[in-house]
Amino acid sequence: MKKNMGNADRVIRTIIALIAAYLYFGGIVTGTWGIVLVVVAAVFLLTSLVSFCPLYAIVGLKTCATKE
Repeated sequence: MKKNMGNADRVIRTIIALIAAYLYFGGIVTGTWGIVLVVVAAVFLLTSLVSFCPLYAIVGLKTCATKE
């Protein structure tokens, strides 16, 4: 797995995951939408930790800096 996510992308995904977790565990979003939100937050957090997004790999997108 080669890294395909840049630092800005990783930070944005982490912030979104933290906001989603706050919304769910704060009781603001509940039920099915809450569970979907937690799953999306977990995926965002996991992909930002490993710096690899499978969807980016399928599409051929890279947000990380390349060395020349």
